[in-house]
Amino acid sequence: MTETPAHDDPAPAIAPPSDTHSALEVAWVALKLGLTSFGGPIAHLGYFREEYVRKRRWLDERAYADLIALCQFLPGPASSQVGIAIGTMRAGMLGGLAAWLGFTLPSAIALLMFAMAVDRFDLASAGWVHGLKVVAVAIVAQAVWGMGRQFCTGRLRATMAILAALAVLAIPTTFAQASVIVVAGIAGWWFFRNDPISSAVHHNTVRLDRR
Repeated sequence: MTETPAHDDPAPAIAPPSDTHSALEVAWVALKLGLTSFGGPIAHLGYFREEYVRKRRWLDERAYADLIALCQFLPGPASSQVGIAIGTMRAGMLGGLAAWLGFTLPSAIALLMFAMAVDRFDLASAGWVHGLKVVAVAIVAQAVWGMGRQFCTGRLRATMAILAALAVLAIPTTFAQASVIVVAGIAGWWFFRNDPISSAVHHNTVRLDRR
């Protein structure tokens, strides 16, 4: 038995590729995200969805969800990997590099300066630091809620998401996380294998610059 996801609104048109999609464009968008995306990787994925999928329409919801699933399965920071992949899809290998630098460089510089300030002025126990942690929790919760409403449509999808969350909370290990991803992938293939596949992506292939 399969479930067909509910679609309240028609999917927006995806911005078609053109010669204007340069690494500079990718770098500028990634830099803006790097300066404004607070919170951890889950929160970043929420910001990416808002910017790349809903606002700029560089890819559709299904392609973005598939990209997240792939990057979650790989070792390393999933949000950075998703950003690099989107940059590569838009402007080739140079676009991937631009996306990585644009998104990670601001936080790397800010982290270095913040660490120096904490060490020099003994700010680790300051109340405002605790306030930042609370705000980060709220940002992550908002991102999880937004993505859950988009992707967990129908009882079966919601049940799978809840069971996966309970499993990783009960067994907070790397092996458990990887196992849940594998099991969820197999379950998704079995239950949703007959679902229609969106064709709203303009051949998001990686272009290798041969120069």
